[in-house]
Amino acid sequence: MPTPTLTIAANSSGGRVAGPYLQPLIEAAAARGVSERALEQAAGLSAHALKPLPESLAAADYVRLLDAGAQLADDPHFGLHVGERFKLGTYNVYGLILLSCRDVGQALQQTLRFEGLAHDLGRSALSVNDGMAEYRWHSAFPQATRHLAESVFAGIQVFGNWLAGRELPPGRIAFAHAAPRDYNEYQRVFGADAVRFGAEAHTACFDAALLAWPVPNADVSLYPVLQQHAERLLKEKLRAENEGGIVAQVRAAIVRNLEQDRARLPSIAQELRITQRTLQRKLSEAGIGFQQLLDQIRHELALDYLKQKKLGIAEIAFLLGYREQSSFNHAFKDWTGMNPGAYRELTGGQKSRS
Repeated sequence: MPTPTLTIAANSSGGRVAGPYLQPLIEAAAARGVSERALEQAAGLSAHALKPLPESLAAADYVRLLDAGAQLADDPHFGLHVGERFKLGTYNVYGLILLSCRDVGQALQQTLRFEGLAHDLGRSALSVNDGMAEYRWHSAFPQATRHLAESVFAGIQVFGNWLAGRELPPGRIAFAHAAPRDYNEYQRVFGADAVRFGAEAHTACFDAALLAWPVPNADVSLYPVLQQHAERLLKEKLRAENEGGIVAQVRAAIVRNLEQDRARLPSIAQELRITQRTLQRKLSEAGIGFQQLLDQIRHELALDYLKQKKLGIAEIAFLLGYREQSSFNHAFKDWTGMNPGAYRELTGGQKSRS
């Protein structure tokens, strides 16, 4: 029997899904005997589109993969089972920010701000009225099957329990799609009688007091560094989407890899799935070299980070991918003629803690 190919119309805004967000889907399929190659074929993707794991994938392709996994695995609750495999790494860099939040409310606010770093499948909103909080998820693919919304909400449930360090009280979950035949899995994942279907929107309502629940073992001292890094990633992502072109793509890739000290030509070329020679040629045609672009980005970011009063010089060096603060000091002096601390004092910033 030939492998079925599924079709779904892409939303008008396009969008991407980060590589780590794909992992739970691949794992859920593998647990049911479905390989990456079978998923690729059923979703109409090219060979090796999923292995090795790509830096990102078109959001429309991700939606097709969800349906492909459900069909190939003969699993009517595939979306729930994908969501149950969500973990810290699934949410990419903003998952680390959640670990530095003081409470559940702040973590949800960071989700509203940075979920675009993980995916463009939809956007979240949060409102509080009369002691009740409502989380609402607006899908970017309203014609998608129920697996998409169910994977998102199951993931939030599982990750929320892990983040809070205990099981969250059942909320009232509502899905806009019609009720399935089998309700047992929803009771298991979300709690008995906690889910209704055919609602106006995908929502979760819960006691607003939960927003004040602390995040156990949160390292709040890391929040300024991680938040600043995420803001920069978000800015570069939007820039790449608006401008397009090789320079914007490389800029975004460099910023993503700076703090891991992976902003090197071989790594960036591999991430963009082109050869080093091709990357160098394309940049040359755009009038800039890789090292020149890297130095330009570091200089630009350094000036921006030094304005942030909560960031110490050592933290800035880390964000820029320098293994030693002295290396950053030397580079900054080449750019400006003074060391970072002197520049910060001259421009009215707070004196460094480092």
